[in-house]
Amino acid sequence: MNNLQPEALSGLRVLDCATFIAGPYCATFFAEFGAEVIKVELPKVGDPTRKFGTPTSCGDSLIWLSESRNKKSITIDLRKKEGADLLKKLVEKSDVLVENFQPGTFESWGLSWEELKKHNSKLIMVRISAYGQTGPLSPLPGFGRVANGFGGISYLSGYPDRPPVSPGSATLADYLSGMYGALGALVALQARDKTQEGQVVDVGLYESVFRILDELAPAYHFNGYIRERMGAGTVNVVPHSHYQTKDGKWIAIACTNDKIFLRLAVIMGCPELAGNGKWGKIVDREKDRLVIDQFVTDWTMQYSREELLKLCSEGEVPCGPINSIEEIFTNEQFAARENIAYIKEPRISDNQVIAVPNVVPRLSATPGKIHSLGPKLGADVDSLLSSILAFKPEEIEELRQAGVI
Repeated sequence: MNNLQPEALSGLRVLDCATFIAGPYCATFFAEFGAEVIKVELPKVGDPTRKFGTPTSCGDSLIWLSESRNKKSITIDLRKKEGADLLKKLVEKSDVLVENFQPGTFESWGLSWEELKKHNSKLIMVRISAYGQTGPLSPLPGFGRVANGFGGISYLSGYPDRPPVSPGSATLADYLSGMYGALGALVALQARDKTQEGQVVDVGLYESVFRILDELAPAYHFNGYIRERMGAGTVNVVPHSHYQTKDGKWIAIACTNDKIFLRLAVIMGCPELAGNGKWGKIVDREKDRLVIDQFVTDWTMQYSREELLKLCSEGEVPCGPINSIEEIFTNEQFAARENIAYIKEPRISDNQVIAVPNVVPRLSATPGKIHSLGPKLGADVDSLLSSILAFKPEEIEELRQAGVI
């Protein structure tokens, strides 16, 4: 690989005016691949994520350090006319602006799309909100947990005789929406190359959740089927769940078709149940789902997790451990793929190393990189205003005295 090759998104400038996770994660994607990302925050306060989660001695939380990687920080009070005017000047020299306030907020500050495109007709504006910019619910606030429920995934999470639970993480909708926002912005940038015009990328948190629910919508429309909570199980495939092991751990086994079930039956020592046997066809296994899951559990409880992984691997049955974060840190696959990045943070005493999830996806020629963790509030105010807008020191100081920056 040519180490001198420029980063994939170098030359792009992104204004991250968002808060918490969804919008900032969208901008982080650009930062990881070489774009100049300028985090716009409220003076003296900053993004609430700075105080969200596990605190560190530098005053910012671990989630801030991780999810604001590679960004520069500028403080602007967008509620003030002078602050809004300053953002418009930055818009003139930027490619993408990301915001995720309640719809109408940017408009109340004089920063509507119609206004911003007057200052840069090529601007791509990414807007992420709970319900999108249109529809009867668009003005309402919302966070990831609300979006998970509204979008349909929380209803499916848990066991049929118990209340719905959080699907892994309450922030699932935030990260998904940030990813869709980044994807939409890249598509819009590609379109801009053809049209020389910018546009709005509009993402509702719930929409990103709804989009990943495989056949849930077409199945309901087709025959009225309403999928209910199934615990660790999955519709259309059996056995396809989580099974406890002799040493108190868990393993995931995925028999997605009849051939794979035959392989599992062979290593279980009961091949007669597959093929032309009583459970050889998926329709037959669906009828006996609970019986089969218990049958497989009775088998897995005879072996340790490592023994089962070896048996399934040798038998070509898709399987894997249910890892805790502790196990992830010692996992050979995670290590080989360098899925965890270890970055020194100079703002913490002794340049403490912080472990963060590494960049995804992996590009062979222009891979993304983590140059730095989340910046100190307002760390780049003076340098950005002087380099981008050619402000003089006395002009910057005047804005600072007025509380604009």
